[in-house]
Amino acid sequence: MKNTKNMIPTIFKTLHVSNLDELGELYKNWDDYEHDVIQLAGYVGHLVTTEILLRYLDNKKAKILDAGCGTGLVGHILFNKSYKNIVGIDFSQEMLNRALKKNVYQSLSLGDLTQKLDFEDDTFDAVICAGTFTCGHVGPEALNEIIRITKSGGYISFTVRKQEWEASPYEKIIRDLENSGLWIQIERHTSEYNTQEGINCQLCLFQVTI
Repeated sequence: MKNTKNMIPTIFKTLHVSNLDELGELYKNWDDYEHDVIQLAGYVGHLVTTEILLRYLDNKKAKILDAGCGTGLVGHILFNKSYKNIVGIDFSQEMLNRALKKNVYQSLSLGDLTQKLDFEDDTFDAVICAGTFTCGHVGPEALNEIIRITKSGGYISFTVRKQEWEASPYEKIIRDLENSGLWIQIERHTSEYNTQEGINCQLCLFQVTI
């Protein structure tokens, strides 16, 4: 991916890491994370994923996993909408420390979405994953594990940055999961993502059927 005059330098670095250790160091020292992604890049992934999920999820007591919760942008929105049974997971302890200060999660844990997660099958009524399916972070293979931990009838709401969607086999994996009867598509369309950078995403909402 080429850099552009619109891309924030810190964001550019996170999209071009060679491994998760390098990515972790970037997040560890990213003191102005929320300012950079929201104010400078115009990030709206946390807004669009919660909006689409809450159009369908009526149960305010639903157990929701914020997968790749970062500093808690999604959790803060859900909590303010009276969804209080929220669990967060992220691979960066520094991001979790910031999320903890928002006081909106039932629990927060360190975990890698590219690996098997430490949750039982059918644990969550919904999983929301905003800004995590992106270059250098988490790929489409993680969708299998997210389905595993979501209850039958539960929702999975996620964004995929445009460049990541085009570079990785999201279309094939999503279609294979549908053909296997694991989930059905509720909505999928192009959405704003980083508005100041002019970057869009695929906004997806699926319902687990197993």
